[in-house]
Amino acid sequence: MAKETEVLSIGDREVTISNPRKVYFPETGHTKIDLVRYYLAVADGALRGAGGRPMALKRFVDGAAGQPFFQKRAPENTPEFVRTATLTFPSGRTADEIVIDDAAGLAWVVNLGCIDLNPHPVRAEDLDHPDELRVDLDPVPGVPWDHIRLVALATREALEAVGLVGWPKTSGSRGIHVYVRIERRWIFDEVRRAALAFAREVERRLPKKVTTAWWKEERGKRVFIDYNQNARDRTIASAYSVRGRPDATVSAPVTWDELPDVETEDFTLASMPERFAKLGDVQAAIDDTVCDLNVLLEWVEREEAAGEGEAPYPPQFPKMPGEPKRVQPSRAKKAVD
Repeated sequence: MAKETEVLSIGDREVTISNPRKVYFPETGHTKIDLVRYYLAVADGALRGAGGRPMALKRFVDGAAGQPFFQKRAPENTPEFVRTATLTFPSGRTADEIVIDDAAGLAWVVNLGCIDLNPHPVRAEDLDHPDELRVDLDPVPGVPWDHIRLVALATREALEAVGLVGWPKTSGSRGIHVYVRIERRWIFDEVRRAALAFAREVERRLPKKVTTAWWKEERGKRVFIDYNQNARDRTIASAYSVRGRPDATVSAPVTWDELPDVETEDFTLASMPERFAKLGDVQAAIDDTVCDLNVLLEWVEREEAAGEGEAPYPPQFPKMPGEPKRVQPSRAKKAVD
């Protein structure tokens, strides 16, 4: 028996959606074709966040209730209108990753089972120089949402103090992301180190609510600012991404004025298209606010002169220059004992 398909005409392209009525979100009843139509409705904003960037494909082939897997290499049947870019990973290996440029590309990746979009912080034409600094506010379980919003507002103040413009969005899960568009002048290690210095500044402002401790056993009940999201080969669900949660929440760009009152559950696959139709992309000006990292890099020099240097990298990285021992503090203590 032939599988059901639906062919969509998107601009001057045709995209075939397989199993369009397959339920992707059992709790809400939304299907694969509902998800495709969602992304077409918010395409302008979704492409501003993910377009022109290589992305890892996070595929939920069994819908949100199933276990996703990451696919870094472009499928063999990638259509001609979808580009690829060759990324080099920390291991030295390479892969041709997908780059989408238009609404047809969005529909095509959703047909592969991608519920959320996970781009790298670089443009396809310059893979070594990020154009985003990403401040990922990742709460430890049990941290109330009010604390996360408070940390986000402190993040804004710290950014503005050094002339940087931050653009907040809900993660669609438990946290908040703040993005800063930056000049493409610095390599990943420099951007990551600048992000670490900035995270430590926010930690100094709110030491009881914020931590930069890489090891979970040291974080307590605080919001972890994950500076390592700025390392090479790290991706974050981009603006307007639907998340693989039962309630189909969305990683929603918001204004700073809105932020004190928003809840993660305010923005869903069902509600976002109406908001987008009314307001458009509330962060449409993000590409007009490109910033430099000079002050943060001065902070890096200041820290290192004071003996506060590097912090651990993610485990898939080789040992990096200046990095402390990559071992949990409790295990290090046992080894000394």
